[in-house]
Amino acid sequence: MSSRETYRDTLARLRAAQKPAARSAPAYSRFVNRRLGRYLAAGAYQLGLTPNAVTGISAVFTFTAVALLALVPPSIPLGIAVAVLLLLGYAFDSADGQVARLRGSSSPAGEWLDHMVDALKVSAMPLALAIGFSRFDVVDELWLLVPLASAAVSAVLFFGMILTEQLRRQRGTASLASDAPGSPSWVRAVLVLPMDYGVLCLSFLVLGIVPLFVTIYTLIVAATTLFLLAASAKWFREMKSLGAPSPTVVND
Repeated sequence: MSSRETYRDTLARLRAAQKPAARSAPAYSRFVNRRLGRYLAAGAYQLGLTPNAVTGISAVFTFTAVALLALVPPSIPLGIAVAVLLLLGYAFDSADGQVARLRGSSSPAGEWLDHMVDALKVSAMPLALAIGFSRFDVVDELWLLVPLASAAVSAVLFFGMILTEQLRRQRGTASLASDAPGSPSWVRAVLVLPMDYGVLCLSFLVLGIVPLFVTIYTLIVAATTLFLLAASAKWFREMKSLGAPSPTVVND
């Protein structure tokens, strides 16, 4: 980093180098979290933080919230604290890759660490919620099935997205992740809002009003499950069309 580069200069350089948004990215993730991540990334770069350090900061915020869900009875203050911590963790999760681009230090190890933290997060959060609900006896036992189902659905969805993208790359197929120029991406971004991780984080603001939270959370889990079923069918058809990779020809 140049000693003369200001925060504003770093922010402008990062904005110019911003990679295209994923085509499936919902509204909060795309229009709010990416921007927050950009501001945090510029600040982290100015402080000399590495991408892995930023990933670590994201994990601290996220898993503090996860621990609170399991250890503290549901209340309005708890819900606000959990929502804020999760949203900060999500913003730093967006920042780590942007710091890597600023530093020119993207690496398989950094990507691996980021995905491992994400994989743990998507399963640990609903499991912690189920533990908290059970420990403090705030819902009927039947409702515990909702976060348990969410843990399974979230894990499969995360793995499916990662695996599908890797198989596309392996077969030399152009990624379907980015929007085509001029595409009305905001329409899709709004339509997939129920699957937006940012919306899930915001739902914890009403954690202290348990019946309202359970209703919202159940709708989010149901929408995510339907999305997984539809996406899985689409991905499977796509994988069938890719076929096997071309065999390597060995000369005698």
